[in-house]
Amino acid sequence: MATSVNTNADAVEVSNRLVAPPQRRPFSWISVPIYVLLTLGAIVMVTPFFWMLLTSLKPAQELLRFSFLPQNPSLENYDLVLRTSSFPRWYVNSVAVATFSTICVAFFDSLVGYTLNKYEFPGKNVIFLGILATLMIPTEMLIIPWFTMSVEFGWNQGLWQYWGIAFPGVITATGIFLMRQFFDGVPNELLDASRIDGMGEFTIWVRIAMPLVKPAIAALCIFNFIGNWNAYIWPLIIASGRDFYTLPVGLNFFRGEATTEWEKIMTGASLATVPLLIVFLIFQRQIIKGIALTGLKG
Repeated sequence: MATSVNTNADAVEVSNRLVAPPQRRPFSWISVPIYVLLTLGAIVMVTPFFWMLLTSLKPAQELLRFSFLPQNPSLENYDLVLRTSSFPRWYVNSVAVATFSTICVAFFDSLVGYTLNKYEFPGKNVIFLGILATLMIPTEMLIIPWFTMSVEFGWNQGLWQYWGIAFPGVITATGIFLMRQFFDGVPNELLDASRIDGMGEFTIWVRIAMPLVKPAIAALCIFNFIGNWNAYIWPLIIASGRDFYTLPVGLNFFRGEATTEWEKIMTGASLATVPLLIVFLIFQRQIIKGIALTGLKG
């Protein structure tokens, strides 16, 4: 157990170094070409994104002539798209589905991972191997059984469509594996001491074990939210009307309607992309720390 605790502490220390502010180093001419190449690569990567944002600020007349910067920037396209399309409804759908799926994943994946790590019962290893085996099944092969089950239970009709869109992502094998590995760093002695103090098993999980694996939970929630926000194939199949589309599906539908109105298409793409950028900017330290911990945990 001491080795497990030390490994977990070392992983946390390394991850903290990765997210710590960089220390100033002496200037070296050798690093100049490296920074030049990195700067050029960054410009190439962000140029399409800025082009999309700047195009969304241009009136239709300015698209007829080539210019990177808008001459008369305006938010009229955003006002027009939000008033004349279903983007507000698609936003609500995406936020609701992604938030609900993320909460479920944080609860169920961590609970199952904790159970598989801290309890001994017959068939535990078989169950865990069965969960890992599902990672070898492509998502495309699961769509048909998902759809058949949704139709049989009526999850493709009315408000049940929200559950129909969300249910494939309420628990994930990847999240269970990640949380099981991280709970290995929680000392069993600490849990036993909590039991002696009279705590129930669920209370021990919530108040003792969960706070010790916060970086893993943060990484799991962020990646799951982004994945559900970008999901396209399954919401397209199960949603029977445009009022139940999520943003990726609605954006594709909107692109078909505004085929030649590129300023509107770029506005819709900006509306769908900016929230993810905000999430990344706010939680970038947690993302980096979670990736670091995931790579260091054995």
